[in-house]
Amino acid sequence: MSLLRGVLPRSFGWLIATIRFLCWAALITWTTLAIYYSNLPSAGLRPGLAGAFAAFAVWALWLSRQWRMSVIVLFLGVVAWWITIRPSHDRPWRPEVAVMPRAFIDGDRVRLTGVRNFDYRTRNDFTVRYEEREVLLSHLTALDFYVSYFMAGPVGHTFLSFIFDNAPPLSISIETRPEVGESFAPIASLFKQFELIYVVGDEHDLVGVRANYRHEAVYLYRLNTSPDDARRLLLVYLTRINELADRPEFYHLLTNSCTINIVRYANAAGRVGRLDVRHLLNGLIDGYLYYSGRIDTTLSFEELRRRSLINEAAQAADNAPDFSQRIRASLPTMPH
Repeated sequence: MSLLRGVLPRSFGWLIATIRFLCWAALITWTTLAIYYSNLPSAGLRPGLAGAFAAFAVWALWLSRQWRMSVIVLFLGVVAWWITIRPSHDRPWRPEVAVMPRAFIDGDRVRLTGVRNFDYRTRNDFTVRYEEREVLLSHLTALDFYVSYFMAGPVGHTFLSFIFDNAPPLSISIETRPEVGESFAPIASLFKQFELIYVVGDEHDLVGVRANYRHEAVYLYRLNTSPDDARRLLLVYLTRINELADRPEFYHLLTNSCTINIVRYANAAGRVGRLDVRHLLNGLIDGYLYYSGRIDTTLSFEELRRRSLINEAAQAADNAPDFSQRIRASLPTMPH
């Protein structure tokens, strides 16, 4: 018993010391990155200040130990500064995200402006074309789910297509809004580096550019969502599209991103289900959809996934007027 009494306090002491170390390390890491990705105008000043803070914090916390309060004060100052950084619509946007869409809802009729339908020659060479579209909510019949992989692994990009029986599918993709010269960076997206945009577009654009010009692996799954649920979800999307057009927001990889928002809006439209780690590791989301019964389960998951890869069909249908029909031609038929 005396031995246990000696071991347990030492164990708790190590535990407390480890927790304290991790808390300090997290504080230093966040503050350093917040300075590095801040809105200071000088590209050279940001890394210099970030490195200086990190060096001072390590010295103050573990070498001097007399300046710990200074680290806390600096941290709180950076937090206050970070809070003042606001999103904007007024930046030199890349042409792919230069136009914010907007929806005008009049009963059953929805008119959308800023619908993207570019003609691509390469991934960076294209003819810019934004259009207006009109759709009728009463003719919305189904909902399709895309997973696109810019690299192999557990993370990808997800987006939806709303299917109408009297109009082409309407794709909506929740994305970062990069400026000219910028490209997506996961860590940077946690520190107010990118605004948010809901790209509304034709499938020939949103699907074709990924499958044919960015050479991403693109999978298309038919959701077993009822038309009423699909309509409720579209209305949630349209509300958010207009909110963003009026008031910009920052993209955030963990809280305001593609799959997280799809799940959030599905919940608002009536979905019942818990948060799942595959909502964050969204390259695994098709497994979640399959094993939760939201897509066709009459085939094995491996067979369904194999048949849902549409790259070959998209490449064969590039620039064809029936692009949307052709990429779905080999998909499994949904059971009734």
